[in-house]
Amino acid sequence: MLAPFNLPEGIVLLITDELAAPADFLLHRSLISHIKETNGPTKTIVLSVSEDLARWKAVASKFNLNISHQITNGSLEFIDVMKHVQPDFRALAPLETADLHTPLPLRPLFDLVQGALHKADHGDAKLVILDDIATLEWIGFSLLDVSRFARALWGACLKAKATLIIRHHVVTSGDPDDLFRHLLQMCIYHIDVRPLASGRSGAVSGEVALHLGPSTPVGGGVKLIPRSAAVQYKLADNGPVFFQRGTGGGVL
Repeated sequence: MLAPFNLPEGIVLLITDELAAPADFLLHRSLISHIKETNGPTKTIVLSVSEDLARWKAVASKFNLNISHQITNGSLEFIDVMKHVQPDFRALAPLETADLHTPLPLRPLFDLVQGALHKADHGDAKLVILDDIATLEWIGFSLLDVSRFARALWGACLKAKATLIIRHHVVTSGDPDDLFRHLLQMCIYHIDVRPLASGRSGAVSGEVALHLGPSTPVGGGVKLIPRSAAVQYKLADNGPVFFQRGTGGGVL
């Protein structure tokens, strides 16, 4: 999954990015490759907080993928998050005192995902994409609500043997927020997309590192990419081109 990183299916993948190097190209690449390259039937669920359906359709069309057709035949479900949930600005219980009876403002969203997973056939290759979780907190959902939703989503995907990809925007590089720490504890792998430390370049759009989640055993056949040896990429009309530092754009 997701060349050139070649990750296994059925994992929790956390993708972090920054304003100067957005990682939406990885989300679109994941969706397209899942549908076009998987042997057998697929089921894809996209929970989109920021990008509307028109944007997903436009990108997919460049790769000869008809999103409308996928939605019509039921293999893809696009959920516009803000049409289904709104933050509750009333006082909430702090994280340490919350219990199972605390109201869950994001429960309707979880129910939609769980229902879509249940509708999928047992043999379908399943992918759930949440883009992007940071915005949920920014618009007023509490850290408790968002972190509990992420864990519930993780549990549902684990039970359904579905791959879960979550994008999280990092506001300040090198200063992880509490939500990031929660997500990092959940993930199997973490892809970190950053701009070049030296600033913008016409030849390079940014760089990508691949890390293990803190609870993931070493091994598994995936080649990790430390930050010190991050792979660079250039965004082109036909998608991202990846290359090693100092190779002059040699494609991986």
